[in-house]
Amino acid sequence: QVQVVESGGGLVQAGGSLRLSCAASGTRFSFKSMGWYRQAPGKERELVATITSGSVTNYADSVRDRFTIARDNAKNTVYLQMNSLKPEDTAVYYCNAEIYVLGSYWGQGTQVTVSS
Repeated sequence: QVQVVESGGGLVQAGGSLRLSCAASGTRFSFKSMGWYRQAPGKERELVATITSGSVTNYADSVRDRFTIARDNAKNTVYLQMNSLKPEDTAVYYCNAEIYVLGSYWGQGTQVTVSS
């Protein structure tokens, strides 16, 4: 059974940094891509950043130049380094894994709160 588990959320002051981690396990199939999405109260879930197995990255305009996504293919783990955090970055952050043959899997989410 595929599992996707996030860690690293928390409370930080504006201008601070946090690093999120996400580990996927439970499958022998290859991972097409992994990524981070977020959902703020009253808003729809939105893309933050994704990275393919070939390390091609994609960022939302709102986080470009502040956030960095990285991936360890051997461990099926993806990281999100978040710098210069703003109150508007407050949201539940979800990890997504796109797995060949099996499809899309989501983690349970981790809360990130940025105080002003």
